[in-house]
Amino acid sequence: MAAEEHHEEVYAPDQLKPGNRKRAQKGAIISAVVLLLYFWGNQQGNTEKVWLVLLAIGLIVVIVGDAVLRRAGLRSNDQ
Repeated sequence: MAAEEHHEEVYAPDQLKPGNRKRAQKGAIISAVVLLLYFWGNQQGNTEKVWLVLLAIGLIVVIVGDAVLRRAGLRSNDQ
């Protein structure tokens, strides 16, 4: 007879430690602003500008998406 095996996931102590959500949001906003400040550089083409804008928009979308999910109750507020 084979015994049933029960597997539990193994976590490192750092994985269970809650992060500082407000600090992460502020960091993402500051990063988006810094990316947009690079917009006025010495680049010749527009490819760099497109990437800077897309990355900044991506950071803002992540922040807004997180807030929407938390407000809808689809994400916990403890982290």
